[in-house]
Amino acid sequence: MSNDTNVDDPPEDATGTPAREDESHEQTQDQERQGDRSPLEEEGDRHDDVDDPIEEFDPESVSDDGDDDIETVEDLGSDVEVDPGVEVDEENAEDDLLGGLKIDTTEDIEVPDRLVDQVIGQDEARDIIIKAAKQRRHVMMIGSPGTGKSMLAKAMSQLLPQEDLQDVLVYHNPDDGNAPKVRTVPAGKGEQIIDAHKEEARKRNQMRSILMWIIIAIIVGYAILTASILLGILAAGIVWLIFRYTSRGTDAMVPNMIVDNGDQRTAPFEDATGAHAGALLGDVRHDPFQSGGMETPSHDRVEPGSIHKSNKGVLFVDEINTLDVRTQQKLMTAIQEGEFSITGQSERSSGAMVQTEPVPCDFVMIAAGNLDAMENMHPALRNRIKGYGYEVYMEDTIEDTPEMRRKYARFVAQEVERDGRLPHFTRDAVEELILEAKRRSGRKNHLTLHFRTLGGLVRVAGDIARSEDREFTTREDVLQAKGRSRSIEQQLADDYIERRKDYELQVAEGGVEGRVNGLAVMGEDSGIMLPVMAEIAPAQGQGQVIATGQLKEMAEESVQNVSAIIKKFSDVNLSEKDIHIQFVQAGQQGVDGDSASITVATAVISALEDIPVDQTVAMTGSLSVRGDVLPVGGVTHKIEAAAKAGCDTVIIPKANEQDVMIEDEYEEMVDIVPCSNISEVLDVALMGEPKKDSLVDRLKSITGSALDHGAVGSTSGSNPSPQ
Repeated sequence: MSNDTNVDDPPEDATGTPAREDESHEQTQDQERQGDRSPLEEEGDRHDDVDDPIEEFDPESVSDDGDDDIETVEDLGSDVEVDPGVEVDEENAEDDLLGGLKIDTTEDIEVPDRLVDQVIGQDEARDIIIKAAKQRRHVMMIGSPGTGKSMLAKAMSQLLPQEDLQDVLVYHNPDDGNAPKVRTVPAGKGEQIIDAHKEEARKRNQMRSILMWIIIAIIVGYAILTASILLGILAAGIVWLIFRYTSRGTDAMVPNMIVDNGDQRTAPFEDATGAHAGALLGDVRHDPFQSGGMETPSHDRVEPGSIHKSNKGVLFVDEINTLDVRTQQKLMTAIQEGEFSITGQSERSSGAMVQTEPVPCDFVMIAAGNLDAMENMHPALRNRIKGYGYEVYMEDTIEDTPEMRRKYARFVAQEVERDGRLPHFTRDAVEELILEAKRRSGRKNHLTLHFRTLGGLVRVAGDIARSEDREFTTREDVLQAKGRSRSIEQQLADDYIERRKDYELQVAEGGVEGRVNGLAVMGEDSGIMLPVMAEIAPAQGQGQVIATGQLKEMAEESVQNVSAIIKKFSDVNLSEKDIHIQFVQAGQQGVDGDSASITVATAVISALEDIPVDQTVAMTGSLSVRGDVLPVGGVTHKIEAAAKAGCDTVIIPKANEQDVMIEDEYEEMVDIVPCSNISEVLDVALMGEPKKDSLVDRLKSITGSALDHGAVGSTSGSNPSPQ
């Protein structure tokens, strides 16, 4: 693996150590020459003359034996074999849930050693990480939680070369105790230098102790001979105190190793997510004894930050926008300069008076976050990452192919091996997990990439099998785990449904004017039925639309869009009427999104025309001002919620027909009716044939022209599905 040198890096000498570090070392030696030279210091100098024991990295010399061998970039990433050593039935791979993988359990699947080879689905992000490791570029990854950002960051630390690692030592500065000196040495030499200094300090203290007791013995003996015992004891105490306080100067000569990479086998990886300023940038501890010979030397109180520990490695910061603005500015300085002095972060601490020489922090930064992370991120910091690195969006789903199904089977094997306590999964159990991955994707012919939640399901299923002392985890364990691992939102939704049944707030039979069973999503994976009621009343002034139920901005706008089509087709003079719309029991969280648009339109039209709505029907869908039914999100969870509530029919946008992946138990409980315009919705939802037929025919004359021109097809192409 090549290690390209950045043009902004300081020049290096023949040993690979930056010139600034050598100058600092020479300055330290000059200061030491002012005092007596000790064998220890001469030994420390000899350490600098010793050749670096870490040999220069040669990709050609790397063998395939052992987990500690460093592979070249070309051997990693997309070309890694998916299923080494496992037979694959290519002829039936397309129809097989495991992509033709011939296994009995996940025990038959080989798990790659390298983290970068274990990454599934994020091919673009993985390739960028490999390139960034080769060129030492910064990377910002934006995407939903649980899509593999931290795993990719750890994988980069395995790809970076190890030969550049350094130990960092902080020395006492005899000229200015509040400005400790910094010295870097090759990894592993720092401990040798510390041990040598400690041994020399021990010898000096031993000699001083012997000398002290000899002097005390002489003083005590003289006091006894002269009968001045009290004076002798006092003199002996003074001598002891003198030796006691002056001996602290010897201890101060022992350096403080703030970064120890002696046992580091790969490039350092530091996770600074949520770190405060001191943990990220370094700090100097407060000293309560600042005088009187009891103080701790300033260099002993220096604490490294994550930016210093990750020198020559990877610094990972998730939720980058949560860092304080001033901290982000200092982090940007560290990235730009490649070194950053350590000082006390609290102004009230004695550590604030201490500032070391610049400490190396030549790290590769991996910044991560959700989509909102870019809003509160310091513009200059983002520009620094973007200008000297990559930005990558983490996908939520991936196309369902035989190769990807085989990788998902490997994912289950990886989770079992990583946990170390779970029994392996049978073939049927893995198939059920892949079906769940399809369902959670929310898209036809796609698989979810939210591996953290899917991994949680793997662990719960494995725990169930282990608690019953089974050798393998079965499909029944996975099905049981799906019930136990429900999200809080799903548990609340199920509880709401049961409570509404108890109090008869949920109507799932007969016909009611102005009342429609709408469907909504709680959280990300939980559906709930949300009734909407409409009432028409004479206006006291100019007629208006009044909607209640803690509506958010998008929901209010959807109500206004609905009023446009109602005004267009209705024979009633709405300027003399008030239209009241109520989202029943919406709760304190209110209603957001526009997926209730067709629900509101149906309720208002039913109230205006005095036509009852079939209460066995539930519906979801957005509505354009021309009457087109537009796609929404969460249709699978909404359909299941309607089935749990006892509805027989569910109306969904036609564009969402391909996204329906409900559980087998609900398939026979409800009929799913895709609709493309409001007239089709009313034809299914309304009751009373004569009045309904007349209304639907009138609506078709209004909305038909828009449909003939392909309005629905043009609106559901690339826009994201709202919730």
